[in-house]
Parts: sequence; C-alpha cells; structure tokens
Amino acid sequence: MTTANPRRNRGMARLAASIVASGLVMAGALTGAGGAVADEAPPHQGGATATLDGLKTFDTAVLHADGQNQQLPAGLFEMTVDGGGKFKTYCIDIHNPTQDQAKYLETPWTQTSLGTNKNAGRIRWILEHSYPKIDDLQVLADEAGTGPLTVETAAAGTQVAIWRYSDQADVTASDAQAEKLADWLEKSATDTAEPKASLALDPVAVSGHPGERVGPVTVHTNAGQVSVTPPADAASGVRITDKKGKAVTTAANGSQLWFDVPADAADGSASLTVQATTSVPVGRAFAGATKSQTQILAGSSESTVSASATATWAGKGAIPAVTAKKNCARGGVDVTTSNKGDAAFTYDLAGVEHTVEPGRTETVTVPVAEDQAYDVTVTGPGGFTRTFKGVLDCLTTGGGNDGLTTQTAEQPTTITATAGGSTTGAEGNLAETGSSDATPMIAGIAIALVVIGGGSIFLLRRRKDRTAGE
Repeated sequence: MTTANPRRNRGMARLAASIVASGLVMAGALTGAGGAVADEAPPHQGGATATLDGLKTFDTAVLHADGQNQQLPAGLFEMTVDGGGKFKTYCIDIHNPTQDQAKYLETPWTQTSLGTNKNAGRIRWILEHSYPKIDDLQVLADEAGTGPLTVETAAAGTQVAIWRYSDQADVTASDAQAEKLADWLEKSATDTAEPKASLALDPVAVSGHPGERVGPVTVHTNAGQVSVTPPADAASGVRITDKKGKAVTTAANGSQLWFDVPADAADGSASLTVQATTSVPVGRAFAGATKSQTQILAGSSESTVSASATATWAGKGAIPAVTAKKNCARGGVDVTTSNKGDAAFTYDLAGVEHTVEPGRTETVTVPVAEDQAYDVTVTGPGGFTRTFKGVLDCLTTGGGNDGLTTQTAEQPTTITATAGGSTTGAEGNLAETGSSDATPMIAGIAIALVVIGGGSIFLLRRRKDRTAGE
C-alpha cells in the first residue's frame, strides 16, 4: 500500500458555536401598545432537507493518530430527501460520530467547519473529479493512474482524500488502488468556489405598514423556476406580488417578492413558501439538526427543495423583523433585528437590553459552546417572544481518537437528515455520493444553553447599520 504524506490530526480547539438553523425567521406583529404572538423560529433558511439512510458504498482506511492506528470504514452515505429524491454524501467530520436517524439541512459553508477551512475549495474539486461524479471507473483509473478500481475502492479513495483536507487527518486507504486514487486527488486538487444554494430566500423576515408592499424578499435558486405559495389566510387580503404590484405564482433566480398588505389590514403577520424540483449542486454542505457529523454532497437525483419567509406589519409603533444565523468565524449565533416602525423597539437578549431605533438594524452575536444545543430567545414589549433552537457544530474535532469508533459493514451508521433540494452529479436516477462514517455511536448531545438573562451569555459584537430595507 502506498503511504500518503504524514499529516497530523487537527489539534486546534473547535471554534465556538455555529447555528445549524441558519437564516431562521421570527414572524409576528408588534404594535406600539398591543401584544405580539410568541413564536419559535423555523430551523432552516431553505433548500434541501433529508434523512441519512446509512453508509452504503465503502472500503476501509487507517487513521494514524497519536502513535496509534485505527481501522475505519471510508465511503459513501445515502440520504432520502424530504418531499422526494436521493442524495449521496461524504463525511467532512471524521472525529465526530453520526446519530441514528439524524436530520440534515442544506447549509452554507460559512456555517460549518468549511467556513474556516482554507482548503474547502479543494474538497469541492475532489468531488467534481472523482466517484461518483465520474462514474466510469476505467476513465477515473486511467486519469489517476491507479489500476483497476471498484465502486467500493473508488469511494474509499475519494473519502480518504477529502479527510486529508476536511480534518487535516493522517489517513490512508487500505486498498493499494484506493490509496493511489487518494494521493492523486490530494495532489491534483485546486481551489474551487462554493456552489450556490439550491433554493434560499433573503431575507426570511421583513416588516412594514399596512397599505404598502412589504419586502423585498429575493429568491436565490439553481432551479429554472420555483412555485410561490401565498399566505394561507386568503381572507386577510395579503397578496404576493412583484415590485409593481402584479400578483405572482412563480419566480426565478433573482426575483423579488413582496407582501402586498391592504390598508385596512389589522396588525399581524403572514408567510409565503417557494418550492421547486431541482438538483442540489455537488459540494453543498449538510449539517445535522442534532449533533451528528457534517456531510458534503457528492451526487443526487432530482429532489424537492423549499424555503419560506414571513412579513409582519402594524399601523404604528415598533415593527420588528428578527432573523438568526450561525457565525462560525465568531463562534456564535448572529441575531439581527430591524425595525420598520415609527417607534423604538426595545428587546432583551441574553439578559441584556437592546434598543433598535426606527429605520435601523442591529446584529448581536450570542456565543454558544461548540457541539452544544442552544436555545436563544428574544423578548420584547407586549409579550413579544421569538426563539431559535439548534446545535452548534463549526469545527472538526482534533485530539486523536477521542470519540472515534470503527463502523463495520454489518453495522453501518444510519443517519436521518432533512434535505429539501436536489443535487447534481446523478447517474441514472441517482449519482453516487457518499461519506464514510468514522463513528457509528450516537452523538445526540442535548446540553441546552438557555439564553434567558443574568448575563449568562456575553455579547461579542453589536453592529448597527443604517438601512431603510431589510
């Protein structure tokens, strides 16, 4: 077996927290004197959601750490997409275990360990130039100079090469041809940009006054067209329109959507949903909704993707719109509050009072410990409450074999994930993608970080932007 260049496991401590529920929306109206509806923010900003079915196509590899050698499986996982479709993924989190039946969400690189990894683009290059994106194994073997490859050794070699960049792991494939493939992929990889989201809305929360169009909400998608579902309460008279006020039922990448709120509408809120069938691009990251090793997409069938956004409106007083997303670079949850009303909005976050003046936007970063569950709540006058929950997972774990367990062919790790988008690189109905699960043990860490006051969470950052829009 050819030996790869020695690499030390990443020994650096994990960055403080990221919010798996990126771009969460907090919807509801707040009047100057009236109350607001308490709400828990949805856990996903949009795109694909899926359930991991387990490690399906793999061979073995050896992890060299702290003077010890540990054999582990290396290869492709499969996921079932919510709403229809299949994914194949590789692991980019070798030392973290997978959780049985874990839920997964399509997630931007910046909200995973890839966001602080200077070699993230090389991982995408590997995915684009190996199995299953290249499904002709003879062509792949000739290009890499490996000798004969099977689907199992091709998957193992690809996973090993990815681990060397995702985890800085000193890992080798057990099969000689797989090791040659891993070496060739590692040496050949060049920086490649992050693929765009299958479907996302920006922002996911807007606010304004009755008698005007509230927005805009911009559509970002790789689908040719998305369907637009208006608010469920047709009696409210709220319509979804373009900038000129024309009602819309479909949209495309770059389209701007507006909530057209009648002038006589009572203070309240409404939501819209967009949905499409498309292929999620190879290289999109998938983070667990619970603590479970992060995956990266290697291929998929046509799949269902969706996203939603909420508008709030009021005749007078403060009119807040609050969103949250993980910030791996700062190790926490960015909570952004805008105020489109004519009075200041004063709210409590982590026991600290903040005030957002009319027409202003403020972002506060709430730090959360890596690998911990979080519960971030914003409270305001009149019973206003918005809550964001999830698990923070920004880094791969260093420190040798801690938490690493061998997974055998008889005991593949089964992961459940939510993915609502389709992916590219499919062969026939499904392009093979996969990731070897380094640890089959369940890692459902449920240590909640409750942000309810007393200064238990320190504020890392406050950013105020003078903006007239969201």
